[in-house]
Amino acid sequence: MTESTAHNFNADPSELDNFNRLSSTWWDTEGEFAALHKINPFRLDFIKRHQAIEKQSILDIGCGGGILSEALAQAGADVTGIDLAKEVLTVAKLHGLDSGIKVNYQLIAAEDYAEQHPAEHDIVTCMEMLEHVPNPAAIIQAAAEAVKPGGWVFFSTLNRNYKAYLLAIVAAEQLLNLVPKGTHTYDKFITPAEMDAMARHAGLYLRDSAGIEFNPLLNRYGLNDQVDVNYLLAYQKAI
Repeated sequence: MTESTAHNFNADPSELDNFNRLSSTWWDTEGEFAALHKINPFRLDFIKRHQAIEKQSILDIGCGGGILSEALAQAGADVTGIDLAKEVLTVAKLHGLDSGIKVNYQLIAAEDYAEQHPAEHDIVTCMEMLEHVPNPAAIIQAAAEAVKPGGWVFFSTLNRNYKAYLLAIVAAEQLLNLVPKGTHTYDKFITPAEMDAMARHAGLYLRDSAGIEFNPLLNRYGLNDQVDVNYLLAYQKAI
């Protein structure tokens, strides 16, 4: 794995420590990351809606334990997954050995990777990661630099409003234990308008959006057109 340079360490050490501490539970579908396992098919469907995955070169920024990375590779893509949480990446690599699904995992910052591999990938994904870093604009810029002209970039994150606070923090973390306590910080949530401003500055153009419905009480999951809580955005880089 490649070590990231210090000047591009765009991460919160406390966030990395939290994810590393929970790394052993990453692939427990009923454990603390169960929510990621439940929404992953919908993230995959959203990508497929816009771009075929098979035989595509895909970069997964903030890949964590590899839930999306493995799904993309299983669908026939050539996948590179990058993250700065060392113990979580170890879990991703070990799970890949067990599953037989090949992903190229690297311990490297998105900014460094993009500098080393400009315009290399057909697709770049960055899911549930931007709300965990000090400088999300730099991650968005790196994603834009790593994708080929005309290529697709997919983001998901959490909107910043009262409803998102109640559902993502109060309900999901504090009441229902759907995600580990302390996973999210409300002030780091990003509105769609803020996301689009950063993306346009990076040379990315919005093509589609969708909300992720996650309602364990009603056992109802899927994509909808509401971006008021957890939302997905599809961007394309200019040719």
